[in-house]
Amino acid sequence: MKHLLLLALLVTAQLEAQTFQPDLQDRSLWDLWGRNMETLTNNEKKGVSFQYEEPVALLVLKNYDFSTGTIEFDVRGRDVLQRCFVGFAFHIQNDSTYDAVYFRPFNFHNADSVRRTRTVQYISQPTYTWRKLRADYPARYEKKVIPVPGAEDWFHAKMVIDDKNVSVYVNNAEQPSLVAQKMTNTTHGGLGLWVGDPTEGDFANLKITPGKK
Repeated sequence: MKHLLLLALLVTAQLEAQTFQPDLQDRSLWDLWGRNMETLTNNEKKGVSFQYEEPVALLVLKNYDFSTGTIEFDVRGRDVLQRCFVGFAFHIQNDSTYDAVYFRPFNFHNADSVRRTRTVQYISQPTYTWRKLRADYPARYEKKVIPVPGAEDWFHAKMVIDDKNVSVYVNNAEQPSLVAQKMTNTTHGGLGLWVGDPTEGDFANLKITPGKK
């Protein structure tokens, strides 16, 4: 009964285009694909944590179909080169077909100036990987995060998704760090937390505001 009530609330929120906050720690609301996840404890935020493992993981909201709108969450990565890729996937069709935006916190304050321009990334799996986008559209689908958080600090991410573009804002900035034109014609699908291979990172305070129908 509790699960049915929560699902009804989610559907109602979607129809009314109101912000809602699904509980990341309520496993009845989520499907976990790829690898294990832990409840975030001994922390001021109520969320979840992924440890260094393989492969890519998705924590997908059950029975929810997203088209356009705004997604917000708090995230904390680790300052370990090539071992922290934390973000969010949308228009999920299955465990290998989706769009996503993710951050590379180990590049936030990297001594290499080129790496510092590669801190937030858009991808569209499986065709438009970061490698293909970097090769075919250099500097278009990965940008520097502004303002720059600490590499191991919590920061707030906001993704505004419309019919054609994804705009990404960090820590309530007025200007987006990244505006990416979507690479597919997919108009709807699932939503979920996304972590790369391998990654250690934490998530909390997910908010979803569907666009008006």
